[in-house]
This record gives sequence, structure tokens and C-alpha cells, in this order.
Amino acid sequence: MSYTDYQKAQKIGEKTYKSCISEGVYPYLPVLEDMLSKEKSESQVSLGLVEIPVELIAGTYTSGRTTAFARDFMPLLEPETEFGSKWSHLYDSLCSEGQREPVKAYEYLNRFYIVEGNKRVSVQKYMGSVSLEGVVTRIIPQKDDTKENKIYFEFLDFYAKTKINYLLMSHEGSYEKLFRLIHPENSEPLNEDERLEFKFIYSLFKKEYYDKGGHKLNARIGDVLLTYIEIFGYDDIRHKNSADIRKDITKIWSEFRMLADDKPFSLIMHPTEQSQKISIAKLIPVGVQPLKIAFVYYKDPQISGWSYCHEIGREHISNVFGERVETKAFTTYDSSDISLIENIINDGYKLIFTTTPVLNAISLKCAVLHPDVIILNCSLNTAFRHVRTYYLRIYEAKFIIGAIAGSMTEENRIGYIADYPIFGMPASVNAFALGVKLVNPRAKVYLDWSTVKNHNPYEYFEKNDVDLISNKDINAPVQESREFGLYGLYSDTRFNIAMPVWDWGRMYEELVRSVINGAWKNDENANGIHGLNYYWGMSSGAIDVIYSKKLPTGTRQLVNILKNQIKSGEFTPFSGKIYSQHGILMNDTDDIMTPEEIINIDWFADNITGSIPEISELEDGCHELVSQLGIKPERQGSGI
Repeated sequence: MSYTDYQKAQKIGEKTYKSCISEGVYPYLPVLEDMLSKEKSESQVSLGLVEIPVELIAGTYTSGRTTAFARDFMPLLEPETEFGSKWSHLYDSLCSEGQREPVKAYEYLNRFYIVEGNKRVSVQKYMGSVSLEGVVTRIIPQKDDTKENKIYFEFLDFYAKTKINYLLMSHEGSYEKLFRLIHPENSEPLNEDERLEFKFIYSLFKKEYYDKGGHKLNARIGDVLLTYIEIFGYDDIRHKNSADIRKDITKIWSEFRMLADDKPFSLIMHPTEQSQKISIAKLIPVGVQPLKIAFVYYKDPQISGWSYCHEIGREHISNVFGERVETKAFTTYDSSDISLIENIINDGYKLIFTTTPVLNAISLKCAVLHPDVIILNCSLNTAFRHVRTYYLRIYEAKFIIGAIAGSMTEENRIGYIADYPIFGMPASVNAFALGVKLVNPRAKVYLDWSTVKNHNPYEYFEKNDVDLISNKDINAPVQESREFGLYGLYSDTRFNIAMPVWDWGRMYEELVRSVINGAWKNDENANGIHGLNYYWGMSSGAIDVIYSKKLPTGTRQLVNILKNQIKSGEFTPFSGKIYSQHGILMNDTDDIMTPEEIINIDWFADNITGSIPEISELEDGCHELVSQLGIKPERQGSGI
């Protein structure tokens, strides 16, 4: 029997060997020693006895017997050889007694390389084993700025808290996000029962996902499982059986197909022709019930400048569309309150705008459960098929305001008060600083944060003789302070100079019109399986800058020139040579940063003094948003 099985395994190995040769891939086991000779390792750590996932065993440590195996560990030598005989005897032994001795292996970048026990791995892989026991030593590489390296060090933190080694992730931040989703109330490591429960859920999901055809998609199971948990919630999933999970997978299969794409989402940078076309078949006819549109705020517009901006946008579309729409605002202070959106849907609302990133999770779940309702979430750097997201390129306005500040400062020291250290914020700070540098290369920007606990940015600015400050973009109605936009300091007096304008009404008008005209699906059809992110700027009229009439004539002329050039696309703030705080070239002379690169900026320009705070330094009310979308200090790129 074992002889026959060896022949079967050998045939598999030969097939793998030929396939590798035809594809130009090394056909034998990869050798870790050869890799390490080209890479610098930092240290080694003994992990002791570990359950090794068979699918993550990537090769062998030394080159001694590597040619006896194909790249997939299946044997290549003839059955009559000593190697074939030992393989067959080992097969018989494992069938009757199971694994008696652990293999010895090194783990490097979350892949395993066998030191002793290559034949055991070969046999157990042929037998279909999911895992095997091994005494493992971890080789820790030196830190560098590559994506793979960053993700691996995030995995090390995740492993320390979970002892889970069988999940691979493709994106920075995913490991921490997964831990937060499965262990939201506690930063302590998982206990044994929690680890077993997660592994059981993982096994159920993996089987159903592969049965559906997931093995054919070019997506890592870790990324897929994370998306599933994000949508349906870990607490609910814990109580589901295989049939429930199978139904869930069918509902969100388009999300998994999108994950398999190299570019999972498309940025729509301005209103498209497709979205403005009228579809006679899908046009909402005059005389029928008005389109019911809900706006969901996380804080009351009377006390939140952010919500107030969106409320102005809601009022705008009510005025523009009149009786064709019925709009209503809803406020929640609980980001997990899915019942609010469920009640909104039950009341007949067919278009829902959730106006903050912290509402993304409940927006997504409701969109999956109610595919006939259109739900959009105001956020950046997320990608889902069921929920389109929208945001504005505020960095364009920040660049112009930076130019105003650079031309107006007398001390060459300008303050910038940021609020949340999340994606998009470094782009705004950098754009402001680049605007300053455009007109005043001697000036410095001093960055501080309004959300740090027990901290007053003005004390920092006073120590550094700051004379101009860029602060929050707009006040809520109940706030009478002049500390918004760009303003100057004169003793205890504040005088406003300029401010950016978020015209959400312009964006809402176009999005609502596309629904009323029956053109809502056109953008989706034009972008295939991608998620859609609307990311409009000055060219759409949704972003602008207003300034004091007391600005010097030359400065006003400069502002108008910059506005026109940015609107026309002749100029973009992130072009030409840009150096980071550490003197590293982040963008070269003839290059223009892509929108995706701008969104993901995690460094600061060389004329900025300041850094990103730890989440523990922030006020408690910020933790939820920052934990979802935050740029952590240890993840900051080459420039910070």
C-alpha cells in the first residue's frame, strides 16, 4: 500500500516539477540558508513546540536533500531508492501510530523551513494533514521600510497576543484590526478557550469559502476572513453554524472577488459623464412618492462642526430638489447602533448617507442585509462593494492656505492644529507645509494636536514664537470662537485670514441626481468589480478657499492663480521634489504623486516640526476613530 502511495506522491511531484520548469520557477524546495545569506537577520527566538500549518511550510533550511523533493514537498526520486523505501516506511508508521516526534524548523517571515523531518512533512502533506507539531526557532529580520517587513512585524505583535500563526494578511494594519474585532473590550492576550473558538470559526469559514470556489480567487484567507468579520461582526458569527456561514458567503461573494483584485477600489475624482446620464427605464417619474433620503450624524450638528457641514449639505439638496426628495437628519452617539439604520430602512428611506467613518461597520452590514437600499459612508481609504464611500480632497485647499500663511507670517513660524491622526490628515498637513514653502522656504510649520489629553497647543506655539495658526475648518453654531481656519495672533486677539470650504452640498447634489435620473449603476458598471470611492476636489466645486478682503493684492492674485491651476489640473500640490523630515526624497522632480499615494501618506515634509501621537495619549472619545483609521507612530514611513 505504501509503495503505491509513494508512486502517487511521486507523480504529483513530477507534475509540480514540470509546471515550475515551464513557468520559469525554481522546481525544488526553497532553501532558507540561501535566502539568509542575502538578508540581514536581527535575532533568533525559540518558540518551543508549535503547531505548524502545513500550507505555510515553504521549504527546507539546508540544500542537502532539496532536489529529492519538488517545490511542493512531493518526492521526485524513484520508489526503489533508499529514499523511496524510507518514505514508504514512514507512511506506514504515520498511518498506524501518527506523528511521534516533532519536526525541527525555522520560521522566517511567517513561513516555515524544515531542519529535520523533510520526509515527515512530505508524507503528512500527501496524507492531507492540516498541521503538524514542530520545535520552532523564529528568525527575526531587521526592520526596513518594505511593506512585507512592516506587515511581518505587525504579525509578531498579533502572535504575541493570540499565538495564531495560520493567517496571512496582505495589508498593513490588518492584524491589529482583526485582534480588535475578535477582542474589542480587552487588550490582554487571548486565553486558550478564545484561541480554540477562533480556530473553530476559522475552520468552518475556510471550508465553506473553499467549497464555494474561494481557492480559485487570488486572495489570502486572512484578508477574506477579516472582511467577513468586519461585515457580520464576531459576536454574531460565534453563534453561527456551517449553513449560516455558507449563506453569508453567498451574500458577500462580490466583496471577496474584489479582494482578489490587485486594485480593489476605484477613486472617482470628479463627477463622471456616466453618473450624469439619464436612464429612461430607471428614471424616478414625476408624481410618485419623493425619494426618501436619510443623513446619519455621529454627533449633533449644533455642537459638531463636522456634522454641521453635512447638515448644510442636506439642506442644500432639499432646496435644490424640492418635492422630489424628502430628507431627514438622524443623530446617534453609538457607532454600533445598527437598529437606528434598520429603523430608517423600515421607515422607507432608500438612500442613506452615514457621515463619519465610525459608522462604516453598521453601514456595511445593513447594506448587505438590504441590497435594495443605497448606503454611502463618508470615509477614506476603505474598499467595499456594498457601500460606496465619499470624501473631499481638502488638501488642495490646505495647500493654498499654506501659501497665504507663508506670505503673511512675520516670524516665519506657523502653527498647525490637527485633530485626528488618521489617513488623510498627513496629506493635509503636508499640503499646507508645501504651500508655505512655495512662497517662503525659510518658514517652519509647528504641528500639534487638539485631541491630546491634558494638553494646550497654544503653550507649545507660544514657546516657539508662532504668529499664525491653521486650526479646525469650521465651528459649530453654538461656538462663537474665531479660532478656525487660518488666523493670526496679536496679544489675546485672533484675526481670521482664510479658511477652506467643504461644500458637501455640491457632492450630495450630484449623487442624489444620479439616483433620481436612474444613473446610479453607471459608475459601478464602468469600474467592474471594484469598490467605488468618490474623492472630489476643487475641480468639482466641492472644495474652495475664502479669504479676508484685507489680504494684500499680490497674495489675492496668487490665491486665484493657484485655484485656477488646481481646478484645471495644470498643477497639483504633491509634485516635484519633496523631502521628508529625515531628509529622504519622497517624490522626485518630474514625478506627481498618485491620489492613492497621497491618501496613504504617513510621513511629514522637511519644513514640519512635530509627529503623530500614540493612541494612548489621545482623549478617550478619539480612540474608536483612530483605532479604525489611525496612522500609528511605529508605522510612520521613512520620513517620520
